[in-house]
Amino acid sequence: MGVWKREITIALLSLPAIAIAGFLSGHLLPLLLAATLIFLFRQIQQISRFEYWIGRGGKGDYPNTKGIWEDIYYHVYRLKKSEKRRKKKLRKLLEQFREFTGALPDAAVILGQDDVIEWANKAALKVLGLQPGDKGQRIPNLIRYPEFVRYLKSRDYRDGIILPSPVNGQITLAVRIVSYGAGLRLLLAQDVTQLKQMERMRKDFVANVSHELRTPLTVLKGYLETLQDMDDGSSPLLAGSLEQMRGQTERMQHLVDDLLMLTRLETQQRRTVCVDVPALLKQICNERGMVENSAGRLELVLASAANLDGDEQELRSAFTNLVGNALKYSSADSVVKVRWFEEGGTVVFEVEDRGIGIAPEDIPRVTERFYRADSLHGRKIPGTGLGLAIVKHVLMRHDGRLNIISELGKGSCFSCHFPPHRKCD
Repeated sequence: MGVWKREITIALLSLPAIAIAGFLSGHLLPLLLAATLIFLFRQIQQISRFEYWIGRGGKGDYPNTKGIWEDIYYHVYRLKKSEKRRKKKLRKLLEQFREFTGALPDAAVILGQDDVIEWANKAALKVLGLQPGDKGQRIPNLIRYPEFVRYLKSRDYRDGIILPSPVNGQITLAVRIVSYGAGLRLLLAQDVTQLKQMERMRKDFVANVSHELRTPLTVLKGYLETLQDMDDGSSPLLAGSLEQMRGQTERMQHLVDDLLMLTRLETQQRRTVCVDVPALLKQICNERGMVENSAGRLELVLASAANLDGDEQELRSAFTNLVGNALKYSSADSVVKVRWFEEGGTVVFEVEDRGIGIAPEDIPRVTERFYRADSLHGRKIPGTGLGLAIVKHVLMRHDGRLNIISELGKGSCFSCHFPPHRKCD
């Protein structure tokens, strides 16, 4: 501001001097016009010098001048120096980022607009088969797996995908994309071959053990039923022991059946047909012996006639588990509501009870295998702890999602939402 005041003061003091000289000489207007032209010419000259200096990038020292233009040059010079320091700092950070990602064991690729490769680390060259000269190429032209191309185009990167390495089909990669910056994305590919092998070994072990247990359990149950038929009731201890043995044998059979169901869901191909869901729900709700004292407790509402494209046996298992849980975890005199309806284009199967409810901290974990929330509240309700895990896997195979609303002491509402493309005629 000080320089501006000085410039204005000089201009104001110059005007009276010019006016007096013009008045005495009798040439007031020509003198004022000449002074104005000189002032304009000086400013145009300064603007020209400034444009020339800026056009060269503001490099080197700024031109020697006085007044307001000296301040303008100085401020621009400071801004240029500050910008230079920021660029230097950013370059250093970028180099550190590249060194860091270059040392990562996981593949990292920076994608720009139109899926163009901007940069890739050494691991990406190794497991994705990219070359240093691929910079500027579109990655779908180099990695052509249909699942990867669909994932890239979807722009929905909340979940990753699993695919084989383009270099070695024996290597399994977990690929995930993270968006950042203005149109930039970071593609990460992790070698999960060992994890997948261990997972396959676990599945095979569970399947083999479950198959091996089924036969001896069937034999034990048969002999126990025979012994119970032969029991004349003379020994209450023997009768009680046989009943307990039979109950535990049945519990083991249910556990084996659930484990085999989970194994089938994880390993077998889907057998897709158009399932008449309303008829299936009528069958499930009319089944006897689902839960002890369950007669008359189910209220079925069929607000939609929609059918689902899927596996009938898997859907039956999921729906039966949800209905059975609602009956088990609510009092014997309460009603369980079962609904089939459409909402916003999706088809919904809903089971609502007025049972013991689920604590908020348990809700995210109830679909885990063998997780029993009731055990935390002192409840000993029969079950394998696999029912909701089966429900989760069935819904995943049918593009559905499970929503749980529950409150301790007031009941729960489990709803399965199926997308519109699953409806069939």
